[in-house]
Amino acid sequence: MFTDRARIHVQAGRGGDGSLSFRREKHVPKGGPDGGDGGPGGDVVLAADSDLRDLSGFRPKQRFKAGKGGSGGGSGRHGAAGDDVVLRAPAGTQVFDAEGRLIADLTGGGARVVLARGGPGGRGNKRFATSTRQTPRFAETGLPGEEGEFELRLKLLADAALVGLPNAGKSSLLRRISNAKPKVAAYPFTTIQPVLGTVDSDDRQLVVADVPGLIEGASEGAGLGHEFLAHLERARVLVHVIDASEGDPAERFEQIDRELEAYGAGLAERPQVVVLNKVDLLGSSPSFDVEDKRIVAVFETSAATGAGIDRFRRSLFEVVPPAEQTASPAGLPEFLVYRPQPDPRRAFRILRTDRGFRVIGRPPGEEELDRALREAGAKRGDEVEVAGEALELQ
Repeated sequence: MFTDRARIHVQAGRGGDGSLSFRREKHVPKGGPDGGDGGPGGDVVLAADSDLRDLSGFRPKQRFKAGKGGSGGGSGRHGAAGDDVVLRAPAGTQVFDAEGRLIADLTGGGARVVLARGGPGGRGNKRFATSTRQTPRFAETGLPGEEGEFELRLKLLADAALVGLPNAGKSSLLRRISNAKPKVAAYPFTTIQPVLGTVDSDDRQLVVADVPGLIEGASEGAGLGHEFLAHLERARVLVHVIDASEGDPAERFEQIDRELEAYGAGLAERPQVVVLNKVDLLGSSPSFDVEDKRIVAVFETSAATGAGIDRFRRSLFEVVPPAEQTASPAGLPEFLVYRPQPDPRRAFRILRTDRGFRVIGRPPGEEELDRALREAGAKRGDEVEVAGEALELQ
């Protein structure tokens, strides 16, 4: 079963606790604090893997949690960092947060994005020693890591995509030209999920996608139109497969083209190849009188008898430009990360210390910070530590 969507819950690791420790050597009668810091929690990372074809790996498991940071120790020993969790997804995976905002677009193999960052480790009591506070008897606990729900959506990365009405012979054509073995039968909608196949030559390899047949209104969601059309967005060339034995091929081309234009996402501007299939059922060569600058080639084939298949296969390598001539499929960069504005209520935290308050994170502004400190119980004259500096609240 081809899986192009998945929902996951991720939780980064909690930071380790700082150590409360003092030197106890025999010949150091007044040993000072020596508690080390806790280690940071592990991150949850999503990495694009070009060897994967869909998101089925997330079907048996949807919850992922990174490792906790190690606690600090005496003699200034810091805790170990928590283990990261690296999730693998196919190239072409998009990541959306719980509000439906696009967080990342992994369009190239090897791209990575951190979905949840581990919590910082707590500071040991050695960090709090000053000239006026020589024996701090406290240490910080580690903070929890980030947590969230995400939806993964796959948009296939293919050099060419076969599109057409149901029962046009797309699956049979893909079987003829590639290593794929899609289901073939004498009735419409035998393909109910996208299928990928590879076409080899002496020095190149192309990835060809077979998308389930489109019906009128697919761009508006008829059938599973939106889900299937999304897989065409990154194909560099669209291959219109038309049943030349039924009706006017030009009308069928225009019907599919209308759906592509209505869907948008640049599909109507993509280079297009027309394959007039099932010519073995005709007594003469089919007529196709369409003048369109987007059409780069027209072929006559019969997936049943093999007529015209070899010429079509060889020509695909001429029609589809080598990958190095384009930045990526559909001109996309290798890796996009979107940074929505953080919720001001979650951009920073305020912790109470023995001498006042400590601000963790980046406050959005002085007014918001002042209001948050007042709500936490801070009063004029209290010490507030911000970015490592101790200030007095005025």
